[in-house]
Amino acid sequence: MSVNQSGWRPEMGEASAQAQATFTGNRALMLEEALIFEIGSSETTGVDIDEAPKVASRLGSHARKGAIGLPGLSEPEAVRHYTRLSRQNYAIDLGLFPLGSCTMKHNPRLNERMARLPGFADLHPLGPVDTVQGALEVIHQLAHWLVTLTNMDSVAMSPKAGAHGELCGILAIKAALEKRGEGHRKTILVPESAHGTNPATAAFAGFTVKAIPATAEGRIDTQALKDRLGPDVAGVMITNPNTCGLFERDLKEISDAVHAAGGYVYCDGANFNAIVGRVRPGDLGVDAMHINLHKTFSTPHGGGGPGSGPVVFSKALTPFAPLPFVEQQDGRFVLVEEETAGEHHADSFGRMVAFHGQMGMFTRALSYILSHGADGLKQVSEDAVLNANYILRSLDDTLDAPFGNSGPCMHEALFSDANLAEGFSTLDVAKGLIDEGYHPMTVYFPLVVHGAMLVEPTETESKAALDQFIGALKSVGERAKAGDQALKSAPHFAPRRRLDETLAARKPVLAWKESVAPVAEAAE
Repeated sequence: MSVNQSGWRPEMGEASAQAQATFTGNRALMLEEALIFEIGSSETTGVDIDEAPKVASRLGSHARKGAIGLPGLSEPEAVRHYTRLSRQNYAIDLGLFPLGSCTMKHNPRLNERMARLPGFADLHPLGPVDTVQGALEVIHQLAHWLVTLTNMDSVAMSPKAGAHGELCGILAIKAALEKRGEGHRKTILVPESAHGTNPATAAFAGFTVKAIPATAEGRIDTQALKDRLGPDVAGVMITNPNTCGLFERDLKEISDAVHAAGGYVYCDGANFNAIVGRVRPGDLGVDAMHINLHKTFSTPHGGGGPGSGPVVFSKALTPFAPLPFVEQQDGRFVLVEEETAGEHHADSFGRMVAFHGQMGMFTRALSYILSHGADGLKQVSEDAVLNANYILRSLDDTLDAPFGNSGPCMHEALFSDANLAEGFSTLDVAKGLIDEGYHPMTVYFPLVVHGAMLVEPTETESKAALDQFIGALKSVGERAKAGDQALKSAPHFAPRRRLDETLAARKPVLAWKESVAPVAEAAE
């Protein structure tokens, strides 16, 4: 990075210009950090190691023929490098993380402690079943509570994430249709207000996707959906609450119509945090629904490994659920797999993953459920909805809320760029929010709203934290409405200024290689 890009400007004067050669690029205590390859040299090592004794190589043709090309750093250099990088990340442990539709909530440290207990943290997936009875009981208990909270018939615990869970549900629907001799049903209906992964999943599974429009109030056009039902329709994929932050009040009516037409109902349960303890999807006629454990039950996004997206099934789809799953037999827990499935699981569509799932996620989620209890989980959804509505109404006079008159929102508040000054956009508001110390909200999604700004506070934020965020967003919003030109170049206080996002997307430089040739730069 050059000095000009890092922060020196001509108006700083001649003395500053003379200091260019030693300018660090630091911004106060936010330290500029070079790539690790630029810090260390591949010709050096950070530790002294005695030369290895000469022994015959057993690597044969796999022996390395050239330099390994890794930089040699001392321990302080390595520690400082990664610590400086970590300071450039925004995290839920730093402040409110307003990503709409992502449910970035606090991860209770009790859950983390439980996941690190010996017997959970050090499990091996190939360990003998008799040695992991406690772990299997945790999975079995969590499965019980997921089925209970949704009033469904069964649950597949193995899917690794929400989109993986969607695929699991759609494959079960596909297997059920083929069992009925109706494999010709190749159409999945997806409302415009659904998550973007829904149509992608249906298409990936071999279905044709047909969009269903939304009404002026941001909900499914129920009549348009009914009119599209026919002998070619395999089912619908509905996100509820939807990505406009609204509850689909007609879901039971829609489910009845889809079932009468011979199809199945898949519900995207990513927003279950808004209704847990208050609404049971099984009561609404849902046949399959994934549950993102990180969204509703506070397991981290990723959790140090794969995520977790269990899928609950109705009685109609339970026979087609994937293997393996935990079952209690004669007082002990067993993993039902291909070899032991027997005739009563003969219709399973098969296996989605090599092993059963992510134990760390299961342990955290069960800890969360047991520590909250039934009344606590109900309060979770109530507080999440309360916080979202508080943000929505507090910004009524600043940002346009396209569905502000559609009744209370659920877990997230949706705004648009409709009332900003000419030439100003959602991107300017998002970048300005960085200067206020917040990660931007989700932008330009859902697509049904032009210049969308989607904010989800979750239930774990206090009123004081919400007020601070509202004040920041209100300030940026007022500046955008007034045409403050400084917003067009925001952020000004971040480690990097605004990127050329088109160039960054089309010509990303994702790998370092030693070269003297100039490369395209999107920064600054």
